[in-house]
Amino acid sequence: MTPTQKKTGENGNGKRVTLKAVASRLGLTPGTVSATLNNSPAAKSIPERTKKRIVEAARELNYRPNFFARTLRVKRTFTIGVIAEEIGDAYGSQVISGIEKYLTAQHYFFLTVIHRHDPNLLQTYSQMLLERGVEGFITVDTSILEEPSLPTVAVAGHKQIANVTNIVLDHKRAVRMALEHLQALGHERIAFMRGQVFSSDSEVRWHAIQEVAGELGIRIRPELTVRIESEDSTPAVGYPVAKQLLARKEPFTALFAYNDISALGAMWALKEAGLRVPDDVSVIGFDDIPGAELAVPALTTVRQPLVRIGEIAAQTLVNRIEEREECVPEIAIAPEFVTRDSTARVGAAKVAALSL
Repeated sequence: MTPTQKKTGENGNGKRVTLKAVASRLGLTPGTVSATLNNSPAAKSIPERTKKRIVEAARELNYRPNFFARTLRVKRTFTIGVIAEEIGDAYGSQVISGIEKYLTAQHYFFLTVIHRHDPNLLQTYSQMLLERGVEGFITVDTSILEEPSLPTVAVAGHKQIANVTNIVLDHKRAVRMALEHLQALGHERIAFMRGQVFSSDSEVRWHAIQEVAGELGIRIRPELTVRIESEDSTPAVGYPVAKQLLARKEPFTALFAYNDISALGAMWALKEAGLRVPDDVSVIGFDDIPGAELAVPALTTVRQPLVRIGEIAAQTLVNRIEEREECVPEIAIAPEFVTRDSTARVGAAKVAALSL
């Protein structure tokens, strides 16, 4: 089979392979083949061995389902609306990659809109997606304030709202791993970089920091706490905030940044001020975006499995749309801690200097 035939779904005679052709090849009914390839509720009664045969035959024949015929037949659009704060940022792009990976495998389309936390855009785009016949929503770093009219999965959603499943990270566990790591390295004067007020995870993560710090006996000093204000999605977002922190002339040996992007910008500001990471200041990020490992030094961080989160969100929504699962209020995701080169033990000379 030539590359062109693979792309178009044609057989060796230049004709498109039909569902009936796959069924005829296996001696099965088109309905059985359709139920399996569309993963419809009727597929539950089909033996796994038969499903495997169908999938293998479809692959061998290079069968490609006719989307428009399927839409007209079942009166569905097989389309999802993805509502995100931004599409090109390191966090959202990874989540959307996972969404795309799962939906493509299930023969679903998705439409993505970007609102940048503008409530008017959010309302306009949500209505636009409804008018285009989407069957459900996935939101990414987007605050949902009222019950949606369609099944919805909210990545980094925190409000308990009917018809919405929140995909949430265990922030308290994530923060504990980071602070225990710094504490074990001898850090006591820790600076904290809070997230933007509009970020869905910002307040939840800050409350977790306050709670865990209290349990560990770590003092949160107002003079060593700063908040990100910028909407920038590049490392530049952390640079001015770190400069603000340094301008206070309050000594600190570690910085726990809101996310990896801000941590990378903070390291830039620290270097510019003549401070070495991690010799003078240890830095911890959050998310484990692709660039974290390539930073100099490589960034110690709390890992969120962002691509996997996108896959889980898409799978949860499709299962709800196809009535395979009931709506659950929340799905918790476990974090991981990744130790790299941006954190180190506080040296004796540094401790002595701080005690003066």
